[in-house]
Amino acid sequence: MYKRITLLTILVTIMISMISTTVFAINENISAKSAILIERDSGRILYSKNISQKLPIASTTKIMTALIAIEKGDLNKVVTIKKEWTEIEGSSIYLKPNEKIKLKDLIFGLMLRSGNDAAVAIAHEIAGSVENFSVLMNKRAKEIGAKNTNFTNPHGLHSEDHYSTAYDLAIITREALKNEIFREISKTNDYVPDRKSPSHFYNKNKTLTQYKGGDGVKIGYTKLAGRCLVASATRDNMQLIAVVLDDNNWFENSYKLFDYGFENYKRTTIIRKDNFIEYLNIKNSNIQQLPIFIPQTFTYPLQEDELEEIDILINTKDSLIAPVEKGYVVSKIVIKLKNNTIYKSNIILNERLKEKSIFTKLNNKIEYFFSKDF
Repeated sequence: MYKRITLLTILVTIMISMISTTVFAINENISAKSAILIERDSGRILYSKNISQKLPIASTTKIMTALIAIEKGDLNKVVTIKKEWTEIEGSSIYLKPNEKIKLKDLIFGLMLRSGNDAAVAIAHEIAGSVENFSVLMNKRAKEIGAKNTNFTNPHGLHSEDHYSTAYDLAIITREALKNEIFREISKTNDYVPDRKSPSHFYNKNKTLTQYKGGDGVKIGYTKLAGRCLVASATRDNMQLIAVVLDDNNWFENSYKLFDYGFENYKRTTIIRKDNFIEYLNIKNSNIQQLPIFIPQTFTYPLQEDELEEIDILINTKDSLIAPVEKGYVVSKIVIKLKNNTIYKSNIILNERLKEKSIFTKLNNKIEYFFSKDF
């Protein structure tokens, strides 16, 4: 049976005192064909418009290309460039046949300068061909949960079967931003590769310099896809991810989404690790009561008026009879917002509960016998 715990009973830190009650009339002002705003840690959707519509995504494709290269490649490996890799159209870092360049520099060129030649070189280095690399991209997309995405290349040049959605791009980016190397690359404004020319890679993503807290991620454009932008920004320890697809006002609308998110939501600590919950009665053991604690901290972006709509439900066993093995679930926590579950967790035994020894049991019986009033 779940017991409802009031938020104020268990809440340790509410980071909400400075929240603004301003609500932007944002829906009418976002001209993108498709758009989304999410909070990185929780994945909570703060704004949405046609987020499941399959669309061409241009060079925002390279978010996945970079992630796979980082996860599967040796960043210090020197790659020898083949002539056919340099013949791809569109944006370029001007690779030359037989040039030797580190994989790390290719990824920086991919993300900062949107080099299509870098994308092809990465695909061949990691998987042997563009086709094989596309298989890796689609496999990783499905692992992340991007169900409405299909990649046919690593660069995003138009193909009828190459598409994604604002939602899928947001969760792919959320996964990529968990990677420290990806985060560092995507927020770099100026990078010096170990090569003669070009001697600098300057980031095309104006979010880094135009928006306070802007820290990534990737721009994209083709005639058929239109202007596409995946951007991120961090303020007050909260990182937001904005995606706008086919939007002539791509940067302006991303900044509007960020303003809306930062003005109306604050990361709130709902439960904190090691907070005491209650005691669990233990039978047939030297331990009579076992203290139960919160296993991990959980934070969530909330609007001010949502605090009173949080329910924390805890279901703890009435008692346990030893022996009980390590890992046994002794309690469950469910947190709901407006009756929607936003968090689930099990509390388990960190060590085996041993039963009383024969000597202890015998001693208890003797003590009980002599305590009787004959």
